[in-house]
Amino acid sequence: MISLTDSQKIGMGLTGFGVFFLFFGMILFFDKALLAIGNILFVAGLAFVIGLERTFRFFFQKHKMKATGFFLGGVFVVLIGWPIIGVVLEVYGFFLLFRGFFPVVIGFIRRIPVLGSILNLPFISSYVDKASEGNTMV
Repeated sequence: MISLTDSQKIGMGLTGFGVFFLFFGMILFFDKALLAIGNILFVAGLAFVIGLERTFRFFFQKHKMKATGFFLGGVFVVLIGWPIIGVVLEVYGFFLLFRGFFPVVIGFIRRIPVLGSILNLPFISSYVDKASEGNTMV
């Protein structure tokens, strides 16, 4: 089992609540307040989990500036009151930022009994293979 420090445990909680508020805000027709709270909690939780310095290094790498701009720009747009446009920008930025992790996540999901069999269905498998082959973690 992985041992976590107290600040990492707090970060996991903040990130979990952030994802919950983001999901709940989208379910309730893009509620501005819930999405704003979710964004703040998610980013704060990420900083607690990996640390402030590593968070800044992750977001502000030269080759990730476009992705960071879209993600943080989407957070800002949600905070000023345009939730649908902000969420679209955030999702695009999120996929650009974390696309290197997708092959790892897909490989992990394929080992889970029920989900792995779903990902190996013929019409789903081709899309999943295409998503997991192109970008590797660097």
